[in-house]
Amino acid sequence: MKRRVLTVAVTGMNARPDNPGPGLAVARCLKEAHGLDVRVIGLSYDAFDPGLYLPEMCDAAYLLPYPSAGEETFTARLSQLHARERFEVLIPCLDAELPVFARLAPMLAEWGIRMAVPAPQQLQMRAKDRLQELAQGAGIAAPETYSVFRESFFHTCAAEGFSYPLVVKGLFYDAKIAHTPDEAVSAFHRIVGAWGLPVLAQKMVPGEEINLAGLGDGNGKLIAAVMMKKRALTDKGKAWAGVTIEDPALLAAAARLVAATNWRGPLEVEVMCGQDGKMYLIEINPRFPAWIYLSAGAGMNLPEALVKLALGEPQTDLPPVPAGVMFIRYAWDTIVTLQNFEAIVTGDGLFTRSGSNKRKKNA
Repeated sequence: MKRRVLTVAVTGMNARPDNPGPGLAVARCLKEAHGLDVRVIGLSYDAFDPGLYLPEMCDAAYLLPYPSAGEETFTARLSQLHARERFEVLIPCLDAELPVFARLAPMLAEWGIRMAVPAPQQLQMRAKDRLQELAQGAGIAAPETYSVFRESFFHTCAAEGFSYPLVVKGLFYDAKIAHTPDEAVSAFHRIVGAWGLPVLAQKMVPGEEINLAGLGDGNGKLIAAVMMKKRALTDKGKAWAGVTIEDPALLAAAARLVAATNWRGPLEVEVMCGQDGKMYLIEINPRFPAWIYLSAGAGMNLPEALVKLALGEPQTDLPPVPAGVMFIRYAWDTIVTLQNFEAIVTGDGLFTRSGSNKRKKNA
């Protein structure tokens, strides 16, 4: 018996080699799902995002307006695309868009679009400027973090107990290790230009970073998780290669965080194993990481599990992930016709499957 094909929209289809978005990896997981037949609709904010043009990943692709254009404009575009494609599930993959999708979730559910995303109050709980409070409640250490509104802080930070090197972070995204006040000020201005104020200064924790990608059921349970240690980095500090690990302490810490927040949907927990023997919570990202394809490669396809959670299907116990499964990222050129590029830029969309083309031409 042929299974029903699900239409799933996935955002964040950029694939910059040094700092890729998660969307392309999520789409790849869904295309390799064993328990689902998925038609992926790629959504992005930039016509140069190469994931939009890969027919093996996206059956159709469109641009969205940036959320900063206003929720009315953003919602109107989503409504237009839903009328064309009839999304059944939508997976947001970028930090900056999550607050918008969290607020729109009830309305999208009325349209018939299911999501498994954290609620607005859950997003606030894990915000970078409130991370210490959450960590304390979950019994996990966290490095001291300070909200910075003026560049002068980086010249006088010793008075606040900060020393160099320290980490300069954006409230939504971006981080830079600064070894001098000049480096910190430069990072401050770059991050303000991209993400606005405040900028965060975080004390540096020497040690080894390990990460966990997981899925919360919204009732305090961590459904499944994959843990990874970075083995090679880009110059932005992103994983170019990594290997699955087994770390009971990290798993227990993530489970406490999910229980403390009743987290619903995907998350990435980043911790530093300090030289003092403690584990420090560095960040909680409210979406899957760019390395999420490792979950499928290791036998625990977390995006597939997310779709089932969004649809309200019962969650079966997923098999444990073996340690020692590696990923090594690579980059390649995608050939794009000017006609296809123009179809994305004009907002008409690109249909990479013949069935989609035929259906839309007759619409």
